Amino acid sequence: MIARRDDGYEIAIDPARLDIDLIHHWLSTDAFWALGRSRETVERSVRASLNFGLYDADGAQAAYARVVTDLSTFAWLCDVYVAPAHRGNGLGTWLATAIRDHLAPYDLKRVLLSTLDAHEVYAKAGFVPFPHPENLMILGPGE
Repeated sequence: MIARRDDGYEIAIDPARLDIDLIHHWLSTDAFWALGRSRETVERSVRASLNFGLYDADGAQAAYARVVTDLSTFAWLCDVYVAPAHRGNGLGTWLATAIRDHLAPYDLKRVLLSTLDAHEVYAKAGFVPFPHPENLMILGPGE
């Protein structure tokens, strides 16, 4: 466990606690950026990432996020998802803040994320707009 709230929610990085079936369901059916993502892709992405599970007081998974990183210079925060029944409790901001704090000792040069509609959530954790978006490029479908 890396963080715990008074209301019983906790964040852990133990991959054995992750409910891959649930994560796949969330991402492939309810996360607009991952609709239709295959189970195999979810499993492969989990294996290759630093994963953060957020659990309720009963131990059931309530949220998920992963970080793609070399733990030396760069990290990409992605697939942040809070289950609908748990939204509105500040869990997204708490999760982003816990991830920020967990990565801090690595002194990474840059931690990036992309969001369509959750700018306020990430701003509360210290994220700001990219200062020079014209510097960024993408290989693949540019949406």
